[in-house]
Amino acid sequence: MRITLLLLLLLLPFAQSEAVMFRASIDESRWEMESSRFICRLTQEIPAYGMAEFVHEAGEGVHFALRPTQQQQISGMARLQAEASPWQPGAAPHWIGEVRANGEGALEVSETFAKGMLAALYQGMTPTFTTDQWYGTPELLKVGISSANFQSAYSDYLSCVAGLLPVNYRQVARTAVLFPPARADLSDATRQRLNLIALYIKADDSVQSIYVDGHSDNLGRRLLNRDLSKKRAEEVTRYLVQQGVAEDHIVTRYHGERYPVVPNTSAKNRARNRRVTIRLERE
Repeated sequence: MRITLLLLLLLLPFAQSEAVMFRASIDESRWEMESSRFICRLTQEIPAYGMAEFVHEAGEGVHFALRPTQQQQISGMARLQAEASPWQPGAAPHWIGEVRANGEGALEVSETFAKGMLAALYQGMTPTFTTDQWYGTPELLKVGISSANFQSAYSDYLSCVAGLLPVNYRQVARTAVLFPPARADLSDATRQRLNLIALYIKADDSVQSIYVDGHSDNLGRRLLNRDLSKKRAEEVTRYLVQQGVAEDHIVTRYHGERYPVVPNTSAKNRARNRRVTIRLERE
């Protein structure tokens, strides 16, 4: 028994040294920063393997992706932990989590794990993915993200994040604001939502058209409902223009009770139908 344990201990370093390892050296480690009010992208090329990227989009949290140049290098699960960098002899590794590769062999990491990776990099450690399924073989593969030259890039990243818009295009491209029965005035919640939409429109030059469509429920006379939907749409348009949206980019329409989003069979459903929709279209 003692002989068997001794052999295992002797063979362990050898087995670890047999892993296929991809990681940028200190000289190769470069962090590239792409900055705008819409997205912050922090990337590092991993020689002979692919690209590592942290992406923080407006209105969302940071996430990380490891994308191989040649697909299918990783299948199944990969272990993610922060390991000691070459200049940190003896530093203990710490576990971050497990990640499943997608159909193309890329590893996409959630916000929680991505934040753990950023913290490890700032501390000078090497976030490392390990799997025993390299190209579908039992070969052990390790892919490390080098922390060399990271801290200055991280400062740029934080500055970029501080300047992001509070929302992104997907979050404002389709919006519905609701109204009380027989009313066309804007609630405080509606104004707050319209403020975000106006802020985004003014920042994104690719938004060329804004469609504002008024609707009503089916209570009351049809012509009065049509007039009410018109007042609602015009009130939304007026507010957007007051917030600096170009009026000639807005198309204002009204439809009365013609296009319910749900059947007008209950008070809850009728509340959903008393709405104005705002739709943004890019060029």
